[in-house]
Order: sequence, then C-alpha cells, then structure tokens
Amino acid sequence: MLKAFYKYELEAGTDEAGRGCLAGPVTAAAVILPQDFSNDLLNDSKILSPSKRDLLRPIIETNATSFGIAQIFPDEIDKINILNASFLAMHKALNQLNTNPKFIIVDGNRFNPYQNIPHACIVKGDGKYLSIAAASILAKTYRDAYMEKIHLEYPMYNWIKNKGYPTLEHREAIRKYGITKYHRKTFRQLPDQLKLDV
Repeated sequence: MLKAFYKYELEAGTDEAGRGCLAGPVTAAAVILPQDFSNDLLNDSKILSPSKRDLLRPIIETNATSFGIAQIFPDEIDKINILNASFLAMHKALNQLNTNPKFIIVDGNRFNPYQNIPHACIVKGDGKYLSIAAASILAKTYRDAYMEKIHLEYPMYNWIKNKGYPTLEHREAIRKYGITKYHRKTFRQLPDQLKLDV
C-alpha cells in the first residue's frame, strides 16, 4: 500500500521517463493529489501493464489537485546532458502546477532545488508514495504516446514497441539505417562491437 504523504498534505510528487533512451524526449510529470485520494491499482509505472497505465492516466488527471507535464527533446538533451535535462523537465512540470506545493518529493537520489521549496529525494519513491507513482504514470504514458506518434514517421526503428530504449532490435535498426533527428547524438547509439564493418 503506497503512502499518501511524505511530510505535508500539500506536496507535489515528481518523476521522469525516458532517461535511458537512445531516442525521443525525457518526459517529466508533477502531481499534487488531494488529501482523500486513494486507488488500489496505482503503483510504480514500471510494474504496471500499458493497459493499466492507460486506465490510470485519466483517473489521475481528473482527480489530481493539479498536475503538469513537460518534455525536453534530444537537441537540448545533447546540449545540457541527460541529468540536467531530467531536472529541467521536472522543473518545467512543476511550473505548470496551478497550486504551489509546500513540499516536493522526487523519485531518485538527486534533484536541483526548485523555487526555494523544500524537497526530499526518495530512491524508488514511485513504489512508495502515491503522488510520485501518479507522476510516473503520467510521465510514462505521455512519453509513450509521443514515441508511438513518431514511430509512424520512422517505423523501421519500431518505437511503438521499444519506445526508444536501447533494445537489440532498436540498435540493429540504427546499425542498418543510421540515426534520425529524434536520436540523442551524445548517447552511444551502438556498442563498439556493432560498429565494426565485417
């Protein structure tokens, strides 16, 4: 059973999706849930099926006190690096909240302070707190929807399935077709052994 609050009743949970991908944006969400919110299905997005995530997204959006979504795209990721891009996406998601939280809880172990609002970093927080779990669902579903959209432009990479993560299938497509405007150029797209022309 996930906990409702870490410290305050008015706190925002934030999380990101797509940090380890070779293509596409890093997407972050921030969510403030009402005091009486509960949902037995809500959990870390990584352990839920796509159908359950899609079921939860409108429930979260309808019931949240406030939520925000932000994406940082590959050109900016390549300029500022993925860690800073993740922090920036979370900050931009927090900017969209129409209610100022008293506290921010962040999935992970690092975060850049936001507007002098106190925060706590919680490793595996998306499996511990409702608001972080809700943020993980929104971040994942919005990012997946984007990858499914650009899959239509470049179907040979099968982003509708691998969502831009470094699967063998994705890397074989990169080896065969090269990279696109959606790939992160500062990431190692292929392991060294796949770069050899034998």
